Amino acid sequence: MKKIAIALSLIAMVACKNKNNEETTLQDQQQSEKDSSIVEDISSKMTEVEPVVLSLEQAEKLVKMPMACLEQEFPNKLGQTLASENDLQKPSELHPAFYGCFDWHSSVHAHWSLISLLKQFPNLAKAEEIKQLLQDHLSKENIAQELAYFNKEQNKTYERTYGWAWLLKLAQEIHTWEDPMAKELEVNLAPLTKKIVSNYQAFLPKLNYPIRTGEHENTAFGMSFAYDYAVATENQKLKDLIATRAKDFYLSDDNCPIAWEPGGFDFLSPCLEEIHLMQNVLAEQTFKLWLKDFMPEISNKDFDLEIGEVSDRKDGKLVHLDGLNFSRAAVLFSLAAKYDNFSHLKPVAEKHLSSSFSNLTDDSYEGGHWLTTFAIYAYNKRKNK
Repeated sequence: MKKIAIALSLIAMVACKNKNNEETTLQDQQQSEKDSSIVEDISSKMTEVEPVVLSLEQAEKLVKMPMACLEQEFPNKLGQTLASENDLQKPSELHPAFYGCFDWHSSVHAHWSLISLLKQFPNLAKAEEIKQLLQDHLSKENIAQELAYFNKEQNKTYERTYGWAWLLKLAQEIHTWEDPMAKELEVNLAPLTKKIVSNYQAFLPKLNYPIRTGEHENTAFGMSFAYDYAVATENQKLKDLIATRAKDFYLSDDNCPIAWEPGGFDFLSPCLEEIHLMQNVLAEQTFKLWLKDFMPEISNKDFDLEIGEVSDRKDGKLVHLDGLNFSRAAVLFSLAAKYDNFSHLKPVAEKHLSSSFSNLTDDSYEGGHWLTTFAIYAYNKRKNK
């Protein structure tokens, strides 16, 4: 990979050179024609896909699954390490706040989904019922018991880092919620939030190599959510740690093999999640130079990705590919929103979001207990572009 500092110096030198006025005029004209062509091409692509519009009616449908699964205790995947026979307890006894939705992290982000939808649609028909659920689950007593679970020696790696990331995303959503009950929920959740921040601060300095999988352990995904939380809450220490470790892990990466994706069980794109993290922690010029080495093809105006195809919606692993479509869309929308020269990614993102959105209605529990969250997350990135 090129030395970024040297490359930046070269850019500065080139920028200082005087150009002939006629050449400049000709180049401007050519660029204008090129830009017009790109706009027309993007518009053409956009007409091929029906954009997702999250209306109140749609939100009423989406809210059903997280509401239904928050208190559905079984089936349940605990993923716990037993220290003794005393640890053999029901999910609701071990995790009184986050026992539903099949596993701990899915329960956490189901709570996030409800708050996200409430913030956008405060007039949801079940708004008061949702608020009561949130108060019941995120009580001071329940969170104290969740914290006690994490404080046990055998649980210090529990939900690392995927569940940690979603807990901080939930804390961020509550922190930025202007509802009167939000402050109470934030205070209740604070001890567990503080524990998760501490877990990141203890773990990241010890991680010598990033984890580049397309599933839960993906380091870039977990760091991105933690970085968002740090920015929202002005936690400079956590923000600096993540930025430093992101550069340690990824700054010298070249030629990410996007053609190898997706893996059969992926719900995250290793290449795109890394791009998303580096987009946040690097300055614009540095990021664009890095991206040119890391994934040069994404700058091509004809860049495209085939959507992930699910063959069996009742297979909990195979249905991951719908989640991949949503997480890809979120990254592409975010990149297109931040930089004008990546606007060609919008129709690619739209295609991914739309392709799996229709699957959310009356979905099997294998996908339904979590995919709504990823759809909302992708839509929010599109909405905020």
